[in-house]
Amino acid sequence: MRYSIFSVLRQALAGNRGWAPAWREPEPKRHYDVVIVGGGGHGLATAYYLARVHGVRNVAVLEKNYVGSGNVGRNTTIIRSNYLLPGNIPFYEWSLKLWEGLEQELNYNAMVSQRGVLNLFHTEAQRDLFVRRGNSMRMHGVDAELLDVAGVRRIAPFLDFDNARFPIRGGLLQARGGTVRHDAVAWGYARAADRLGVDVIQQCEVTGIRVEAGAAVGLETTRGYIGAGRIGLACAGNSSRVAALAGLRLPIESHVLQAFVSEGLKPVIPGVITFGAGHFYVSQSDKGGLVFGGDIDGYNSYAQRGNLPTVEDVCEGGMALMPFLGRVRLLRSWGGIMDMSMDGSPIIDRTPVGRLYLNAGWCYGGFKATPASGWCFAHLLARDEPHAVARAYRLDRFAEGRLVDEKGQGPFPNRH
Repeated sequence: MRYSIFSVLRQALAGNRGWAPAWREPEPKRHYDVVIVGGGGHGLATAYYLARVHGVRNVAVLEKNYVGSGNVGRNTTIIRSNYLLPGNIPFYEWSLKLWEGLEQELNYNAMVSQRGVLNLFHTEAQRDLFVRRGNSMRMHGVDAELLDVAGVRRIAPFLDFDNARFPIRGGLLQARGGTVRHDAVAWGYARAADRLGVDVIQQCEVTGIRVEAGAAVGLETTRGYIGAGRIGLACAGNSSRVAALAGLRLPIESHVLQAFVSEGLKPVIPGVITFGAGHFYVSQSDKGGLVFGGDIDGYNSYAQRGNLPTVEDVCEGGMALMPFLGRVRLLRSWGGIMDMSMDGSPIIDRTPVGRLYLNAGWCYGGFKATPASGWCFAHLLARDEPHAVARAYRLDRFAEGRLVDEKGQGPFPNRH
């Protein structure tokens, strides 16, 4: 069923009794050309682009829980391409361009809202860093605008500009950045992939990877054995555990990242704002709640929940930037499992095991990368070669020293 104003009117007049399921609930086949492990945004986007761009339609996506139950439904919805390094800018800019046409392509309302992303700076040294990043963006054809204090005040007059400890000196604005409804992304890709013949199989956990003569040939699952011509892993924070089933040890640590939402408020925050003197970022949802987050919890974990010290730290950052938050009630929080790589950048590459491919290491940046990640991983699975905008994300960079360290933190996953 194609969604349109006319289908909405028809269903309204018919009592909404004619809506078809968004996607099928198929039984697993015995063999697929490609099997993707992980039914989140990256896995579903990969399956969709495999079918649409490369014509590979004998594809299955295996999700151990339900579609959208992982990180794609547990994030702060921000999209942007305001990066510094040449290995990152083309990739994330391609992702942002795909976001801009996503709803028309998928025939699904993902609530793509390009409200702008404003990164605040509070010292002259930080200003110099933002100037460098903005110039790098503009050299790659990406929009960036450096704002002084007056420019920031026009956009966000509610900020605390005069705090003696963290005075706001200006900000770097990417007007094309913004937010997207996170779970709608998963639903839209799942529905679009299903329409092209992809089997989206929920409640199907992978328990083993069968390797013969150095190559992966299939998967042991809770719904039986599934053979595969090629296997793609897109398991986010569980990448290390799944890869271990094939005898691989990945350069990844798993950490919990919490996100929060407040009670509903009247419109106050026009776009996305980040605090330069602490790790805090905030936007306002269509329901009125403030959606915000900060640092990872700092300890290794596979649990989708966090701890109270991080809640306090994030709220302190928000209060330092916007003191009025002290009167706002926090409704709920949730946690996602971050696959933190050694240099803070992702991995899209073959693995040492034949016919087994990896999409992992997204750290904080997984959601904004969803379309480009799926596009490039589909290219890799279909053609067995990296896409041009993802060449920096090879797995062998850790052995050869070609690291993509955007934050300059060194080999410390918990700091990225």
